[in-house]
Amino acid sequence: MTIRVLAAGDHFVQNRLLVDALKSAVPGEVDIRELTLPWPLEPFGRVGEVDEASDVEDELIEALRGVEVCVTQMAPLTKRVLDASPDLRLFCVSRGGPVNANLEAAAHAGVAVTYAPGRNAVATAEHTLAMLLAATRRIPQTHADLAGGVWRGDYYMYDNVGPELEGNMVGLVGYGAIGRRVARMLEGFGADVLVHDPYVDVPGRVELTELLARSRFVSLHARATPETVGMIGAAEIAAMPEGSVLVNCARGALLDYDALCDALESGHLFGAAMDVFPEEPIPPGSRLLAVPNLVMTPHLAGASKETAMKAAAIVAADVARYVRGEPLVHLASP
Repeated sequence: MTIRVLAAGDHFVQNRLLVDALKSAVPGEVDIRELTLPWPLEPFGRVGEVDEASDVEDELIEALRGVEVCVTQMAPLTKRVLDASPDLRLFCVSRGGPVNANLEAAAHAGVAVTYAPGRNAVATAEHTLAMLLAATRRIPQTHADLAGGVWRGDYYMYDNVGPELEGNMVGLVGYGAIGRRVARMLEGFGADVLVHDPYVDVPGRVELTELLARSRFVSLHARATPETVGMIGAAEIAAMPEGSVLVNCARGALLDYDALCDALESGHLFGAAMDVFPEEPIPPGSRLLAVPNLVMTPHLAGASKETAMKAAAIVAADVARYVRGEPLVHLASP
């Protein structure tokens, strides 16, 4: 029996990657349609009742006519889409969490939702380390000066140079797939590692207050949950040692960004590096655009060619299990 599938890719997890993965995993058993979404050329946002999705409800509803399976990264699985797509039975989200899917409505509609955990763990861990080094060694600032024809010897002054990783403590807030990889990379630099994560039991696990007080570097890797939103505020940043460095490549909701700006402007923090923000894109006039010693990237820590290929392979594998009548491995909804 042929299964009709919609590949709703974008300009990162491209349709050609999804189609190739599907044909490899389910050869000869899928009829594939394609719909290309505008992300990342157009930012994602809230669509209906779901977050971080491309605003393409109308186009998606049209493309899903007669479709049983959809594989996507940014398509919005809203109640409106579900109500208009009676043939849909499986919705595969090729990202670390299905935030663009209404899981409750999907369950009521009899639509299984899967996701792709770990797809960007390596890329995000590598980017975290790059951000940590860039902030500590002032790489973006010194490059900008040189590119502007300015050679600044004052960067070499003792009070202007940062610490080394070797022999210093790095605190990791969150110890999932990404945090564990960051820890392994830090071992190669000779750094010591502390961990705060209530869901794991590993050597070096401490309470958040102890981690902040002892760590010269702090890197955030927790998911945004009701318990973690705003977990790093003014009091937590003040508890970090003078001249320390804070990195966030996880979620903007974890951190009070006004408190971050205060700490950078006062010099309490030597530097910081952020890949995620409370509002994306960053609005004009934001303090983040003028604060000193801050390295920023536009939410691309997980962006690598391997991430996109892994994402396509993970969702295609669950489509193959669905076709064979086997249990889905990465099921997010009943």
